[in-house]
Amino acid sequence: MLWMKDRTTEIKLSEVIGALSYALDITEGQPQGHAARTCMIGMKLADTIRLPVSSRSALFYALLLKDLGCSSNSAKVCYLFDADDRVAKRALKTTNWTRFVHSAKYVAKNVAPHGSAARRVIQFAKVAFAGQNHAKEMIQVRCDRGAQIARMLEFPDATAVAIRSLDEHWDGAGHPDGLQGVQIPILSRILNLAQTVEVFAREHNVDAAFEMATERCGTWFDPALVDALWHTRSDSTFWGEFSRGAQPGVNAIELVSKLEPEERVIYADDDRLDQIAAAFAQVIDAKSPWTYRHSTGVADITSGLAGVLDLPDHQQRVLRRAALVHDLGKLGVSNLILDKPGKLSPDELTEMRKHSMYTNQILQHVAGFRDLADLASAHHERLDGKGYHRGVNADLLGVGERVLAVADMYEALSARRPYRTDLTSDEVMTILSRNVGAGICPEVFDALKAFIKKGTFTPHELQQAA
Repeated sequence: MLWMKDRTTEIKLSEVIGALSYALDITEGQPQGHAARTCMIGMKLADTIRLPVSSRSALFYALLLKDLGCSSNSAKVCYLFDADDRVAKRALKTTNWTRFVHSAKYVAKNVAPHGSAARRVIQFAKVAFAGQNHAKEMIQVRCDRGAQIARMLEFPDATAVAIRSLDEHWDGAGHPDGLQGVQIPILSRILNLAQTVEVFAREHNVDAAFEMATERCGTWFDPALVDALWHTRSDSTFWGEFSRGAQPGVNAIELVSKLEPEERVIYADDDRLDQIAAAFAQVIDAKSPWTYRHSTGVADITSGLAGVLDLPDHQQRVLRRAALVHDLGKLGVSNLILDKPGKLSPDELTEMRKHSMYTNQILQHVAGFRDLADLASAHHERLDGKGYHRGVNADLLGVGERVLAVADMYEALSARRPYRTDLTSDEVMTILSRNVGAGICPEVFDALKAFIKKGTFTPHELQQAA
């Protein structure tokens, strides 16, 4: 259920979702605040066309969560283009990919950017051979996944439907279903126009965004919505506020929170925050096929260890929540690194190790999660101070940090990875035992052995094999 206004709670759901949308922005290669500024434009269009009040809350959250499924095609984009998925996705946002010439230029510019000329030709041919059917498939995966997670979060069906049809075009040339005209849900039409205007206004300027909307009127966009957009052009206060929201250091979420329909303000309690953490764990794990269900697995192990250690119920709840979002920062790491089959170079290793810092930075801005930012981002810290990203030693690592570190190591070692052969259970425990004392906590390691002995947890790879 949705938690409507409750005098006993203080956390607005819009503040939680708005801040977490920053994680979706970086997955799409967009500057943080892209979804929030898209929300500003979308809600302005809603006012202009006098969208019924009953639909505005669904639109508001669809605008913020439009990219919920974006991580699900990152690996495929990376493989197809042999390029940083974030860069390729960002460039696509300003490309009219329904036009062959524009699409060909986009592909030529973005395939194998660091490869030889021959390598680029081969990669270009691979993308060309894949064609529109492959593009449709990737968009469908993203759209279906986004809608599924929106429903998991128990948003109105209109929100999920809007997200699923985000890339449909007025002339029927969009994806995933080729809907045309008014067959496309009105909320989806608003999302499509608002996000594209945001990108062009930020990458170029507001005038360029309006020119783009006019050029694609009747093809990409609903003509009535483009007309409504032009009615906002004289509103210098709005566009000035929008431009301010794109400036470095400005918290775009503060500009968006006041746009939530007052009569439909939703608040989040602990159950709702647990639900959000579980949903974003799915977004995180979809980034790479090698980390499928990693976050959920770490959370299950964390809960098991906390139970063995007889930690208080509240602490167990916070620990599980932190485990679910501990790899949030990996959404900002290229799949070229995440899925690399060989050993990482020093530069790549440095980039990979930034993910825990990114987790901390994102969670620090999220109401209801900022208190666990340090905990969630400490999963690679060691007792001897040789971990990352803060490099703190045992004196600053509480039981929660120690539990999370062991749970993360055990799950990762038990799973398949592209850079090593699969490990047996005995090999996993041998590796962990070598780190006891200097790296991981002896007490927590003993708790892990007791937890495993119970036989209540099966690594995901073994579940798949069964």
